[in-house]
Amino acid sequence: MDLKNEFIEIYKNNIKREGSDKLLEFLMSSHSDFFEAPASTRFHGSYEGGLLEHSLNVYHCLNDYLSRDSIKNEYKLVFSNETIAIVSLLHDLCKINCYKKGTRNVKENGQWKQVPTYDYDDQLPYGHGEKSVYMISGYMRLTREEAFAIRYHMGFAGSEDTRNVGAAFEKFPLSFILHTADMEATYFKEGK
Repeated sequence: MDLKNEFIEIYKNNIKREGSDKLLEFLMSSHSDFFEAPASTRFHGSYEGGLLEHSLNVYHCLNDYLSRDSIKNEYKLVFSNETIAIVSLLHDLCKINCYKKGTRNVKENGQWKQVPTYDYDDQLPYGHGEKSVYMISGYMRLTREEAFAIRYHMGFAGSEDTRNVGAAFEKFPLSFILHTADMEATYFKEGK
C-alpha cells in the first residue's frame, strides 16, 4: 500500500469526530499540498511527500511508545485510537502550502550546478504547533489534551517559553509523548 492510501485508511478507520470528513476532503483537495509537501526545506523529509511520510512515522512511533507496559500499567497513560491518530497524523498541518519549489547553486567537483530545493513561504504565519491546532479546529473540535499535545509537540526545540513547555508536559502527558515520537521519527527513522 502506498503512503497516501495508508494515511487515508488510518485516518478513516480511527478518526470519526464530527467534521473529520471535511478535514480529510480539504487535505485531499487542490487547496492543500499535504500529500506532496516536504517536511522541511533542508532537514528531515526535505523531498516531495516528506510531510506525509513524517506524519505516518510519528503515528507509528507514538503507537510503539504507548504500547510499553510501563506506560499503560505504571503511568496509567492510555489514549483512544482516535486521539492517537489525530495528534500524530495532523500535528504538522501547519506546513501545508508553505514550501515552494526552487533551485540553488552548489559546487560539485569544481563546477557550479543548479539543484532543486524548497523555499519556505508561510502565508499564514501563526506559529508552528498553534497553527496546526488552529487549522484543525476549523473543521473539528479537539480535546484539551489533543490541543496541548499538538501545540507543544516541538518541546524545548521550538521558540517557546520553557516554563510553558514544562508545564504542558506535566499537565498533559500526551504533549511529552507526541514530542518524543516526533523526535524519534525525525532523528532515527528519517535520519536527521
